[in-house]
Amino acid sequence: MSAEHHDAHLAHHFDTPIQQLESGKLGMWIFLSTEILLFGGLFCAYAVYRSNHPEIFVYAHRFLDTRLGAINTVILIGSSFTMAWAVRCAQLGKQKALVVLLGVTILCACGFLGIKAVEYEHKWKDGLLWGKRYKAKTEHGAHAPAAKAKGLLPPTAKVNPEVKSLIPLPAEAPHGLAAPGHAARAEHAAMEAPKNVQTFFSIYFLMTGLHGIHVIAGMVVLSWMLLRAIRGEFGPAYYTPVDLAGLYWHVVDLIWIYLFPLLYLIH
Repeated sequence: MSAEHHDAHLAHHFDTPIQQLESGKLGMWIFLSTEILLFGGLFCAYAVYRSNHPEIFVYAHRFLDTRLGAINTVILIGSSFTMAWAVRCAQLGKQKALVVLLGVTILCACGFLGIKAVEYEHKWKDGLLWGKRYKAKTEHGAHAPAAKAKGLLPPTAKVNPEVKSLIPLPAEAPHGLAAPGHAARAEHAAMEAPKNVQTFFSIYFLMTGLHGIHVIAGMVVLSWMLLRAIRGEFGPAYYTPVDLAGLYWHVVDLIWIYLFPLLYLIH
């Protein structure tokens, strides 16, 4: 190929644009396979801990806001749609639509992180954190001895020394009388916090935090794609970067689709 006819987007070590595109996709899939292996190990750790300590997950998942998690799921699914549409627009040379769709995808990512920040803030204020930082301050997780001393629990509340936190139980009825609210009392008793609740929140913050880092990385890449799209660098003859960025973004979305039911929905 003569110098005057050389494709400016074709790297010197490739013979044709098609070869370059296929090689780029192969490299991206190899990279994404390592990401899947990374999160696969975390999913295995989740399965082991859940199998060995189901009571922790049954108790602690109730402190997650399912509504916010569902909204984030819808946002990411929508961003996958706009990203796929952006790739198609790049292939067809629709520059204005490409710019708009990349911008919408980035805005969806910002919305996802904003909602996640709200969730994290609530966990931080309530002391629902990882490891030794777990110091539940909510009604359901108030440390029993301290709460009883401060008057947060009634004097008649039962405190199990083997359990770090509990929900206040109704007072015992006088001898010979039926205990009022017996069903509610039994329900409260079933909600006592088991040992090592921090295990759940350690897994929660590790998995969602790592996923959040990947979302931020995706936003950086998409912002770069947006800048190049504004310059008019993409079209039917060259759209490989947008296509590869789309593959990465779809995997990030797919990981959240697994995280949401595992952490928020499965009891």
